[in-house]
Amino acid sequence: MGRVSIGGRNMLTQCLRQLLMAAIACQMSVDTVIGEARAQAVQPAETRPRARDIGVAPGVLRPGALNAITDVDGVRVGHVTLVEGSDIRTGVTVILPHGGNLFQNKVPAGFAVGNGFGKFAGATQVEELGEIETPIVLTNTLSVAEGIAGLVEWTLQLAGNEQVRSVNAVVGETNDGFLNDIRARRVTKADVIAAIQMASAGPVAEGCIGAGTGTRAFDWKGGIGTSSRILPKSMGGYTVGVLVQTNYSGVLKVVGAPVGQELGRYYLREAEQAYQSGGSIIVIIATDAPLSDRNLRRLARRAFIGVGNTGSSMSNGSGDYALAFATAEAVRRTPDRRSGATIIEDLPNDKISPLFQAVAEATEEAVYNAMLQATSTTGVDDHRLEALPLDRLKEILARHGIGTPTK
Repeated sequence: MGRVSIGGRNMLTQCLRQLLMAAIACQMSVDTVIGEARAQAVQPAETRPRARDIGVAPGVLRPGALNAITDVDGVRVGHVTLVEGSDIRTGVTVILPHGGNLFQNKVPAGFAVGNGFGKFAGATQVEELGEIETPIVLTNTLSVAEGIAGLVEWTLQLAGNEQVRSVNAVVGETNDGFLNDIRARRVTKADVIAAIQMASAGPVAEGCIGAGTGTRAFDWKGGIGTSSRILPKSMGGYTVGVLVQTNYSGVLKVVGAPVGQELGRYYLREAEQAYQSGGSIIVIIATDAPLSDRNLRRLARRAFIGVGNTGSSMSNGSGDYALAFATAEAVRRTPDRRSGATIIEDLPNDKISPLFQAVAEATEEAVYNAMLQATSTTGVDDHRLEALPLDRLKEILARHGIGTPTK
């Protein structure tokens, strides 16, 4: 059996609790679960910083207490990580807008496409109806079907859904085939259900975890990253949280510093690279601001400002998608509100611009966190991606006047 894990702290009690939950969904024996928990608890992990630990703090707004998508009240994140032998490097990451029955209490949502070379399940109904009715699953390109199957099974078994006969499962993907034997299709619907069951509020594990286990960024190791921003009270005090699955390329910049060029690793460095650049990024955005689906779509579009700030040009082969949802109780599409005409709270257009700034900043920082937290990884066919070299990065940032740790 390979390693099945959820992002968290390296503590035996937490690993054991989480893996026992996974046993139900994955049909693992208790002995196996205990062994897995011990292994995770004792394995030394490479300590790597987040962006603010090395003075990288994009923008002017402050982050939330966790600097994570879970700073938005009610949002939960879960990971299942699959590392098996020398060739399986993949997983599942799930985001739950709230802890209730999402099918019955849908949340408004907006969807945006930077470059559409990808397979984002459920997108057309989100665009048409402006709402989400399942958790959001991120995984690899050839496991979208398993993501759908897991979400459908999870939704159908919830109390209150006994008469449900149509489910719009929302699944995003990036292609981790450089490090992962993607054709093995190792992800199962049980992995998806386990990730949902283990999803929690609080700190979000980043880097080589869940759907970021086998991904890359700018030809370095990529992964899962997250960040948040809080508006001043005078602007509503709303929170915007972002989670990214990075797997794209370009010319890496870190708060404007030409890191990719100075490290000698960047798109178009060699002529033969001109038509090879690809990859993808998925940006999931949560906010407690009472936004309509129309303004959530506008918010999602601004995520690509943050992606561009990191050095992406959204190439032909890239699947660049952003999905934003609002968690405010006042905008949830409950059974009562969907039964007839109703009054829904709606932040007016003239109050939206600070949220646009927040999502651009948080997206940029989430990408940096994904890369900084990721560790060097070897996978299928002995392919290897190195982690972004911290000493070299700090030297480059210092030359450009960046580098005082900040919270």
